[in-house]
Amino acid sequence: MKDTDTFVNFHKALMELSHSPAFINRERRHKLAALTALCAKMLDVERVSVWQFPEQREHLESEWLHTPDGSSAKSISLYQSGNPAYFAALESERVLSVPHAQEDPRTRDFTPDYLAPKGIRSMLDAPVFDGARLSGVVCLESTTYRQWTLPEISFVIAIADTISLMNTHEAWLDSKQALEYATRYDSLTGLLNIKSLRDRISYLVDKFERRGLGSLALIWVDVDRLKSINDGLGSQVGDSVIEEIGQRLKQVNVPGKDLLARIGGDEYALIIRNRTQPDTLEQTASKIRHEVSKPIRLNGHIISVGASLGICHLPGDCNTTEGLLRGAEAAMYNAKQQGRGQSCFFDSSIQVSARSRFELENDLRVAINEQKLDVFYQPITNAAGSRVESVEALVRWQHPERGWLSPIEFLDIARGGGLMYALGECVLRRVCEHWQWARNHQVMLPEVSVNLAPEQVLVAELPRQIRTICAEHDVPVKSLHFEVTEDALQGDISTISRILEELVAAGAQLSIDDFGTGYSSLSRLKGLPFSRIKIDRSFISNIPDDEDDCAIILSILGLAKGLGLSVVAEGVETEAHKEWLCEQGCDYLQGYLYSRPLPFDQLVERFFANK
Repeated sequence: MKDTDTFVNFHKALMELSHSPAFINRERRHKLAALTALCAKMLDVERVSVWQFPEQREHLESEWLHTPDGSSAKSISLYQSGNPAYFAALESERVLSVPHAQEDPRTRDFTPDYLAPKGIRSMLDAPVFDGARLSGVVCLESTTYRQWTLPEISFVIAIADTISLMNTHEAWLDSKQALEYATRYDSLTGLLNIKSLRDRISYLVDKFERRGLGSLALIWVDVDRLKSINDGLGSQVGDSVIEEIGQRLKQVNVPGKDLLARIGGDEYALIIRNRTQPDTLEQTASKIRHEVSKPIRLNGHIISVGASLGICHLPGDCNTTEGLLRGAEAAMYNAKQQGRGQSCFFDSSIQVSARSRFELENDLRVAINEQKLDVFYQPITNAAGSRVESVEALVRWQHPERGWLSPIEFLDIARGGGLMYALGECVLRRVCEHWQWARNHQVMLPEVSVNLAPEQVLVAELPRQIRTICAEHDVPVKSLHFEVTEDALQGDISTISRILEELVAAGAQLSIDDFGTGYSSLSRLKGLPFSRIKIDRSFISNIPDDEDDCAIILSILGLAKGLGLSVVAEGVETEAHKEWLCEQGCDYLQGYLYSRPLPFDQLVERFFANK
């Protein structure tokens, strides 16, 4: 038979096999068995095997072996360290045609332990790929000397290419499944996410409209006190609490339960289908609150949380998916305002409250975009209280209808609306405007401390943005001191470190704000370029009478000294606070004893007008 005919016959057989439904629909191991059996039959060779590289790539592992005695998936390993010439040839030559395997320099290392005992004389290997990466090899082993022909080599390459296509298809299926999971499921809890929740509600709403009957309720569950847990014990403990609550909600057995989803942060939503009578829903809500409130034991801690629930009906309260979501969320916020640990049904008055929150968020967005936020300043003095060493910039907002608003009244809204990064930029611009005015009027301001939100310190563009804004106002970056809270340090430490190092390189100094309320390991702190620690005001208010608070402050002072950091005490309001802190060696003091936060003009008039 001519080589051309042989070539055609080989590839016809492979095409018939690989395109048959019986092959396409089988699992991988069945496909490997069929391909190796076909190869052995068509080329009249005793042994055909498929090998693959593991992730480390220091050896090959057999995935499938066809012999006259039958096929096997038994794993055998072949290590590069004992056969360097063979592995080098695979990487460089890819196709190995070896008539005299026991003598060939590329394969003779196999002779004593493998080739000679099994009587193997000739080998033919073809590469298998996963994308562009060499991922394995198809190996033919003959007990007779074979001068491999071009059609035989071409056929083995085609077999290997078929396995490569299988690899590509399987990788695509895996990535598709991963994308499906990421799109529809929450990665932390494994529960469905808000997209899946919306899709399910929309499906049920359409179904009810077609049939003209049916009802559902959405219960919005918000875990109380989770921020305190994150601040006090760390975000890892907080994540464990979220997982545990998710499992409890998953296992809770309530009438009409249809779908449970985690919709972000510490919030979940539960669809109740048809069993939506008020008494039934009240019992369901009570059972959920009871399950959530059971103590959680983690890492030696006994943690107790509660839950605030909002409940909205469809139809009745609303008629659309978004209306149901907004109504349940608004009812949940109303439950929180009533004292947490409560359940609240949606009604029209709640809608007014929710609309008010929505309107306030829109007003805040406009104020940020139009640079209408203002900044007050609170002095930070030396330990004796005799000299202002620096001032802290604190954002304020004069709402056109509600008057002056403090941060506590709008920062949560900013955070929920994704406005914190833009808000931080707005504050920095106002600080730079004030600094520029002071310089132009020969007023010598001290260093200004500016707070950075967690949403800012993970953005790679932050240092460049700060340098740009400072340059626009001709403000040296070294005149600024940035304060970062501990909870902002719980993200990707390499990203945070790089951003903070860039700020220091530009001339700024850094403080850890509210120290003692979060959870920062010494290994994280000592690797970051901070020069100052600010002790949270909650530890100051009861000194020197509270022994526990005194002990905490002394430990912080000792830690700071060991790390070469200076210390600011916030919330200094009495002479007793001042005297005790001075005796213990605290470097700087800040609080109402010296001044409340002041508008810029009042700050200048009181502290810097004659300097």
